[in-house]
Parts: sequence; C-alpha cells; structure tokens
Amino acid sequence: MKRITALLYHDFTALDALGPLEVLGRLPGYEIRYASLSGGPVSNEKGLVVMTEALSSPGPGDILLIPGGMGSRQLVLQDDFLAALRKAALASTLVMTVCTGSALAAAAGLLDGLHATGNKKAFDWTMSMGKKVLWQRDARWTRDGKFYTAAGVSAGIDMALGFVADRFGRERALSLAESMEYGWNERPEDGWCFKRQGK
Repeated sequence: MKRITALLYHDFTALDALGPLEVLGRLPGYEIRYASLSGGPVSNEKGLVVMTEALSSPGPGDILLIPGGMGSRQLVLQDDFLAALRKAALASTLVMTVCTGSALAAAAGLLDGLHATGNKKAFDWTMSMGKKVLWQRDARWTRDGKFYTAAGVSAGIDMALGFVADRFGRERALSLAESMEYGWNERPEDGWCFKRQGK
C-alpha cells in the first residue's frame, strides 16, 4: 500500500490539504496519513484539530503533500522543519504543494531550477523564498519532474485531478471529478479565478 502523507502544521489551510486528499483518497492502492514535525494534535486556521503522526521516511511510491496557510510564514524561518521537509521530499516519489506550501518547498531548496507556482495574493512573498525557482505567476498548477505545485486553495483540487490524468488517464480524472460533483479546470496554465476578476 502506497502512502499519501499530508505534512500539517499549526495554522495550515484546510482545503489546501483536504481538497487534494479528497481526490487522491479515491484512488485504489493508496492510504492517507497525517503527519507533522513532532506528531500530536495540529490545528488549522479555523480551529480544526487533526491528530498527526511524527513525520517519518516515505517509502517507494509515496506522495508528500504540503499545504499552505498562515503558519507557513513562521516555518520558512525554522531550520529544523525545513531540514525534515527536505529529507521527506527527497525520499518521496512525488511531492505536491498547494498555495504557500510552495514557499516552504522553495525555502527548503527543493524547487531550484524548477517551474512552480503558488497563491496569487502571496506570490511576491512566495517568490522571495526561492530566487532560483522558475516561478509561473499565471499558472493554475505546474508539474516539473516529481514536483506538482498549485496556486491558491481550490487549485489544489485541479492539480490533484491533473496528477490523476497524468498517471491514470483523462477519463479517470473526469470520472473522479464527476463523482465529487466538481467542475475540473483542466488547463494548468489558466489562472482563471483571477482573470475573471480582472486581476
């Protein structure tokens, strides 16, 4: 059984984690686990408390999911967290970030030389975490090597469905989206949610 590990921390954004997990958790052969640096209860920005395991080394085929959230603002300065994140990401077969989760990955030196995106409203700050990253401001999500990165919040669902399409075919992704009653934006280059607002 392959594992999907959501790396949580205090003040993470719930949909950043739970949106992609709703997609990925519908795939056979994967189990979901919730981890944090030291384990124990972790609360999100709205007070949702999740019991987590201590982060451990991933196995073959494992996916690491890094959500964003206000808590990322402090974690980019914590060397112990960044070192643990880097170790887990390098050992994972696939790494996904959502929102300012890409800032954490960039601060850990994981995205240097790779295409990546992040939350549009925090994009300048996110870019400052990785000067060598090939940031894609207008992207809904990106894929470069084993790294998938998504823009803000709901974009993580589109990214996860994009992974399903890459790995299992577009029809499988569309079927999952339909089962969730979700209108999948299939175009990773289309940051439509902000273009519609004239931003």
